[in-house]
Amino acid sequence: MNQEMKILITGAHGQLGVDCVRELKQRGYRNLYALDKEEFDVTNEGEMRLRMKELCPDVVIHCAAWTAVDLAEQHEKEVWQINAEGAKCLATLCKEGGAKLVFLSTDYVFDGRKEGFYDVSDEKNPLSVYAKSKAAGEDFVREILKESFIVRTSWMYGQGGPNFVKTMLRLAASGKKAIDVVDDQIGSPTYAVDLAKLLADMIETDRYGVYHATGEGFCSWAEFAERIFALSGWDVTVHPVTTAAYAAKVRGQAKRPLNSKLDKSSLEKNGFCRLPHWQDGLARFLQQEIK
Repeated sequence: MNQEMKILITGAHGQLGVDCVRELKQRGYRNLYALDKEEFDVTNEGEMRLRMKELCPDVVIHCAAWTAVDLAEQHEKEVWQINAEGAKCLATLCKEGGAKLVFLSTDYVFDGRKEGFYDVSDEKNPLSVYAKSKAAGEDFVREILKESFIVRTSWMYGQGGPNFVKTMLRLAASGKKAIDVVDDQIGSPTYAVDLAKLLADMIETDRYGVYHATGEGFCSWAEFAERIFALSGWDVTVHPVTTAAYAAKVRGQAKRPLNSKLDKSSLEKNGFCRLPHWQDGLARFLQQEIK
C-alpha cells in the first residue's frame, strides 16, 4: 500500500464521499484531498483545471453527482452538466495529469427488462434523466481514460446525506403506522461503508474496467423497508404496491428498472472481494444510526 499516494475525493461530504474519506484515513493515507462542491465544482472546467494542477492527484475517486432521481426530471440540463459533462472534463484532466479515476455509476443504466442478472458488458438502456446522464458519464470516461474504474452500484445508503433507510426511520419516528412501498422493483441495498472499502482496495491496483459492486442478495423495496423496521424496533406495517400504482398516487416519479440484479463476477475475476450481504450491512448501519 502506497500511503504517500495523493488521493482526491470529489463530493466528499456526500453519502459515499464521507465513508471513502473515513476508510482512507483509517488505512493511513497521508495525502487526502476531500473536496465538496464549494471547493471542486464539476460544472466549472476552469476551476477544476486549477485544482487538479494545484493538487496533482495520483487518484481521483469521483463521488460528486446529482443523485436525486425524481427531481432530475425537472432539471435535465443541470443534471447533464454534473453527471455527464463533469465526468468528461474530469476524465480529460486525469489523462492530462496521469491520474487514475474511479467513476461511480448505477444499476439504473439498465432498463430492468432482462430476466436474470445484468453482466458488466450488457447493453445499456437508461430510462430516466438521471440514468441517461450517468450512462453518458460512463461512456465519456471509457472513451477518454484507460486508467479508470467504472463501478456500478445500487440502492446505496450511509451516514452522509439522505437515503431510503433514513427516510423510513424518519417516517416511523413521525408516527407513521403504515406505509406503501413498491414491491416489484428488485435490487441489492448497498452500505456505503462496504463500498468504500472496495474502492480503497481498487485504487492500489491497475485492474481497470467496469465493475458491479452491491450488497450480496436481493430484495424488493418493500422487503427492504420491512427489514429496516424489524431491526430498528419500529411497529410500522408495510403495504406492498406496484410501481404503477405508486406512480399514480405520487406524481413526478422517474422511471426505474424493475430488475436491478447485477452480476458481480468481475470482482472475483480481478481479485476483489464481494461486499457483505445487504442484511449484514443494514444491521451495522442501524447500530450506528440509532445509538
